[in-house]
Amino acid sequence: MSGPHLHPAPGRRWQAGSLRLRFLCAILLWVAIGIGGIWYSATRVFARHIELQYHDELYGHVRELADLVTETGDGHLRLMRPLSDPRFLEPLGGFYWQVTVDKGDTLRSGSLTRGALDDNVAHSPQVFHAVDSGPTGPAITYGFTRLTSDRRVIHYVIATDKRYLDQAIAGFTVELSVWLVVLAIALIGTGLLAIAFALRPLDRLVLAVAALRDGRGEPLQGRYPDEIAPLVSDLNAYVAENRAIIERSRVQAGNLAHSLRTPLAVITDEAETLAGDPQTRAQGNVLLQQAEAMAQQIDYQLARARSGAAARTSGRSSPLPDVIAPVLSAMGRLHRDKLFRLQLPPDFTAKVAVDPVDLAELLSILLDNAGKWARTAVTVTIDRHPAQVRLRIADDGPGMTAEQIATACAIGTRFDPAMPGSGLGLAIARDIAEGWGITLNLTCADADGAQAGGLVAELLIPA
Repeated sequence: MSGPHLHPAPGRRWQAGSLRLRFLCAILLWVAIGIGGIWYSATRVFARHIELQYHDELYGHVRELADLVTETGDGHLRLMRPLSDPRFLEPLGGFYWQVTVDKGDTLRSGSLTRGALDDNVAHSPQVFHAVDSGPTGPAITYGFTRLTSDRRVIHYVIATDKRYLDQAIAGFTVELSVWLVVLAIALIGTGLLAIAFALRPLDRLVLAVAALRDGRGEPLQGRYPDEIAPLVSDLNAYVAENRAIIERSRVQAGNLAHSLRTPLAVITDEAETLAGDPQTRAQGNVLLQQAEAMAQQIDYQLARARSGAAARTSGRSSPLPDVIAPVLSAMGRLHRDKLFRLQLPPDFTAKVAVDPVDLAELLSILLDNAGKWARTAVTVTIDRHPAQVRLRIADDGPGMTAEQIATACAIGTRFDPAMPGSGLGLAIARDIAEGWGITLNLTCADADGAQAGGLVAELLIPA
């Protein structure tokens, strides 16, 4: 019971090895692959599509240009009308055409106000294209040739600045990237919601197990998905079986104690008889010592068995005021000449993660020990801290030295043979406390404890 609690802290939900982190990594991987694939394929398809569109447009323009240029009777060339695209009229606007004839005229578009187009692309009756240097930067150039009536070569060249194509592709890429980032964020957010929704039953199961461990819920409550329901049923069956084992162990421990005490009492009587005879006194005393040691070990080991079984398997909790009240009442009747006082904060209702039977036994041992040594009173003080409850049992007796405190919890330790007891109480109390993760400290009373000189037993109990 002293191990870490199973509450699903938010920070631990995403630690390495958790299902949430694994699912999130899988989602991130598939989103990255999907979004990356969409981005790559979409930009490639768009770039190919717009390039084909540009090339089809330029191919059409160069063919249109050839149809609009005619040869006059005196061997000159003239343009019957402007091209259908008005961008060829805007000076240095990025759309240009040029017609040259060997040993003859050169016609240019209104946009070609400076420089000239390289007519080497037009070297065949078939239309060819290339990326050349234009008047305003790299240009996509189309061209082909025809012959005049006197067998001279006419070069028809159309060019468009490549920056328009690059800008169109870049603009599409940026816009696509923004939308895909938004889509990726939406997909990851949806994935996180899906993870939270899918793993919510596991969170409820963790909380239910924590409540069971703290003694706040038995058996596990609630409906669970078909994949988890068999586990819940098995856990409930396991808890019920352990509860039955605890009860049986306590009954069997009591039966064992009863069955051992009767023959041990016979052995003790016979040892006392032998000790009373001068001839067998030494042997009788040895038998009496060994019988007393056996009785101590039986009491100690049975107490450990009862508390140890509960500490390993029980998930019960105890309302501290309800447990301590009857114990104080019993101590008041047992030590009628002593006053037992309980000091509680207002509206104190704390529960502690300890089995009620073991807690009552632990408090009984400490209060009985305080009642034996107190002169007039025993004071019990309880205060609550965030993660634990502090319980102090202070008496106004003679107290202990540091050496006595160091050995007080040893088996069979008795500082005054005249006092009743077997010397096992504090040893059993120590084992019960350790089994439930309780810190037990023995100190001499100080100014903020009981009267000076007394002993204080302090318990720090997990809340």
